[in-house]
Amino acid sequence: MAKKSPMPPKKPNAILRITLFWAILVFGLLAALAFSQPAQNLETVSLSSVVERANNGEISKIEVQGNELKITPDGSDAPTETAVKDPSSSLQEQGLNPDADVELLITQPSNTGDILWNLAIIIVPVILIIAFFMFMMRQAQGQNNQALGFGKSKAKLYGEDKTKVVFDDIAGNESAKQDLEEVVDFLKSPKKYENLGAKIPKGVLLVGNPGTGKTMLARAVAGEASVPFFSISGSEFVEMFVGVGASRVRDLFAKAKKNAPAIIFIDEIDAVGRRRGSGMGGGHDEREQTLNQILVEMDGFETGTNVIVLAATNRADVLDPALLRPGRFDRRTNITLPERKDREAILKVHFKNKPVDDTVKIDKLAAKTAGSSGADLANIANEAAIVAARRNSKKISNADLTEAFEKVAIGPERKSKVMSQKDKELTAYHEAGHALVGHVLPDSDPVHKVTIIPRGGTGGVTWFLPPEDTAYTSVYEFKDILARALGGRVAEKIINGSDGITTGAGSDLRKATEIARDMIIEQGMGTKLRDQVFHEDNGGMMFDRMTHERPYSDDTAKQIDEEVAVLIREAAKRAELVIKANRKSLDALAEALLKEETIEEEGVVELLKDATLPKEAMLYS
Repeated sequence: MAKKSPMPPKKPNAILRITLFWAILVFGLLAALAFSQPAQNLETVSLSSVVERANNGEISKIEVQGNELKITPDGSDAPTETAVKDPSSSLQEQGLNPDADVELLITQPSNTGDILWNLAIIIVPVILIIAFFMFMMRQAQGQNNQALGFGKSKAKLYGEDKTKVVFDDIAGNESAKQDLEEVVDFLKSPKKYENLGAKIPKGVLLVGNPGTGKTMLARAVAGEASVPFFSISGSEFVEMFVGVGASRVRDLFAKAKKNAPAIIFIDEIDAVGRRRGSGMGGGHDEREQTLNQILVEMDGFETGTNVIVLAATNRADVLDPALLRPGRFDRRTNITLPERKDREAILKVHFKNKPVDDTVKIDKLAAKTAGSSGADLANIANEAAIVAARRNSKKISNADLTEAFEKVAIGPERKSKVMSQKDKELTAYHEAGHALVGHVLPDSDPVHKVTIIPRGGTGGVTWFLPPEDTAYTSVYEFKDILARALGGRVAEKIINGSDGITTGAGSDLRKATEIARDMIIEQGMGTKLRDQVFHEDNGGMMFDRMTHERPYSDDTAKQIDEEVAVLIREAAKRAELVIKANRKSLDALAEALLKEETIEEEGVVELLKDATLPKEAMLYS
């Protein structure tokens, strides 16, 4: 359990407000005392009248206080009148008979009010000046603290007071959980391993695609082990000033050692852990200094500190070799995209607290979402709830789920976009060409849906879904993918002539070219360059442009271009043979699309039931 930090000091603005409050209070009290007088209603009369009445015995008492007179008439117990005498002479000199029957009481005037007023004038400005200097000193001290805290770690501490995440809260990723359960056991029972001479692993690197749950698994390790969990992003180490990142690394590891056993989690470690000397660190070596400090800290743990570093990245290929060696990151846990049973479990977790009706089939959605990450599935569940709420439904239906899935996978429908009849016909034949070629070719995925309603940035969509999860892709499958990708452009040429092609196939051609280059460069599937791989490095930035390092000569580059061109021409030829041989099926599907706009898998299969594969379009080994 982490120690509670002391109460933070009051802010300068709060101190200034308190000081001003007390200054105003003191000033008000002094002013009130200075001007406070007994509440008396005295009538003002002339001095000559007072003297005449006193001589006649009509006044029993006169109180003289300075120049002010308070007159008590005969028969009264308190003063009822007031008058002002000449300060240069006495009452006798102004006509009062010394033998008059009147009590004359002379007192010194009170100067308390003047004293208090003078004190107020002096004290209040002093208080305000002191408050101003205190405020300025606090401001300067705050700036100094910020300067001194510039090199402090910004890691967030998740301890016992936070909501725990355990392995049971995370669906799927069973193999990754098994690897991390040993880390939990290390933290819970270190003596069991130390007695056998085993050392606690210093680092575990979590590698996986974005959204696969790397951060959540790290939180689960901390939750299972019930230890403090320091979380920080790799980018928070790097500043514009050299040495700040290294200072923060030292501070982070010092905090973790004080709270040991503990876990340090560095998210997106590739922000500081890139291979040194790559030129990606900018104009100074701040990134390299930070990385060097991480290397030193990880290799310098004292025995028995029980601090484990978890790091997450989706770019393990760019990390420095010194960071990946045993003794620093001893273990590497690959977190893959969820399989079908894992996707079903993840979807059940996300729909656990969402009301659904009897039409919702989680297992069918899991089958259709091959290649989706946990974050994608969470997004689909959330979008389904939004769609249901939009139509004021109390429960989520299967139709809501389907709409949410398609919105996440291929983009939202753009029903408001107005298309001319000519554009609709062109789109219908274009999408029908994709569907026909993909349906006929033996190694292509089945058609899931065809629509001419614009979605995302496309005018229409032909959607192919694999029937099951696969780990490998064959040459035959790649070539069928290329052929069906070119089916739209070929259909345009057949309908409108070779000069009637449009820009509608731009994204198809770009995708086909990328696949063909990947086949040649990365997979060694060329004809002349068979079994050779020419991996291109990501390169670096130079003059605001990304540079790539080619590990092959210009002659090889020319051969690669020729191989790509051969694959594209072959795919276009196969697509053309299929479409020409099944022109009636193409027309039937296009007409149905113009009428219904969207056709599901069953409808496509029925419309293309007579389509056949020409012998010339078959592939031979």
